[in-house]
Amino acid sequence: MTESIFNELKARGFIAQVSDEAAVRKMLDEKKTTFYIGFDGTAASLHAGSLVPIMAMIHLRRAGHRAIALIGGGTTMVGDPSGRTEMRQILDETTIRSFGESIRAQLDRYLKFDGAGALAVNNADWLLPLKYIEFLRDIGRHFSVNRMLAAEAYKIRLERGLSFIEFNYQLLQAYDYLTLFRTYGCTLQMGGDDQWGNILAGVDLVRRVEGAAVEALTFPLLTTSAGAKMGKTAQGAVWLDGSLCPPYDYFQYWINTDDRDVGRFLRLYTLLPLGEIQRLESLAGSELNEAKRILAYEATALTHGEDAARDARAAAAAAFGGSGQKDAASLPTTAVARGRLEAGIAPAELFAEIGLAPSRGEAKRLIAQGGLSVNNEKIDSLDRKLTLADIGPDGMILKAGKKKIHRVVADD
Repeated sequence: MTESIFNELKARGFIAQVSDEAAVRKMLDEKKTTFYIGFDGTAASLHAGSLVPIMAMIHLRRAGHRAIALIGGGTTMVGDPSGRTEMRQILDETTIRSFGESIRAQLDRYLKFDGAGALAVNNADWLLPLKYIEFLRDIGRHFSVNRMLAAEAYKIRLERGLSFIEFNYQLLQAYDYLTLFRTYGCTLQMGGDDQWGNILAGVDLVRRVEGAAVEALTFPLLTTSAGAKMGKTAQGAVWLDGSLCPPYDYFQYWINTDDRDVGRFLRLYTLLPLGEIQRLESLAGSELNEAKRILAYEATALTHGEDAARDARAAAAAAFGGSGQKDAASLPTTAVARGRLEAGIAPAELFAEIGLAPSRGEAKRLIAQGGLSVNNEKIDSLDRKLTLADIGPDGMILKAGKKKIHRVVADD
């Protein structure tokens, strides 16, 4: 790590905009700072698109700063309009609380909430008890409607229609910053670049109410070189919860990184030293696959632990370069009723069922193109049936193309 954590973040590609670069640099390089990032509970799990803020928090925590992960139990009840063309689904309080608890547990794996170097808070604790008239009088009077409407997040939504409840979101997020400043001495809020207007509103509110200078920093909104949104695939989100996206599938997501993204992703999604990353990204041709394997291993270890990363790496080696039964057991696996296998299952049906193809129609198209295989043998006919006879010592190994693999075993 460099002596300047600000330079480290900049070199790794974490910084998009800063309220006052000189002030933030001094804040991060010369003293211990309390900072926060908010995570609204809109699902039971975060996904790979949330990793940039998480990784930034890890870097700053390692540099000696105090991290606050704010779980948006209150703001989720309103819905953030930033980056949206339509209103978010309104969730009930029980669901939001459940999602928030799951997200807190996920963040704890990365940040280790000990109350000193990192802590988690929930804005439901101060937003839900608010008295509306008092809030409007004490907080709302500091906001200019004209300025809010000029913000990019609101301009986009005005074309489709912006609800009054969403219009309040900026006030609530700004009030979060004020509350964390008062309670914990928090002087830096960070978030995605689509949050810039909301974060600056909090900076302005703290200045107006408390007469204090606090700062803002945003991260770039990432897409892959192929133009895909980070953390999304054709099959859906790449969840950080191992029950929604098994470690092997998570490992495969990273190992399938576009060649053009390897260096950038190593900087953002691993803790490897920058010098080592420069060496890895200088590799070319087939040697670049080694850099991808390291990226996949490091990213998987951070999210699922070293043991899961080793198992995923071994399973990938077994699947694509010779296998042993122990390694095959680490592959994502589905148990299929023995009776169904005895009767025989159409390949298109099974491949769609286990998620190796998005639909039966797509699976049939892949069969016609020679893109599906069972136990390393291409399926060359739509009339082929998959049966108990295809279950070997390692199970039935199904592949779609060169990168997607799944194991099927008989359920007794």
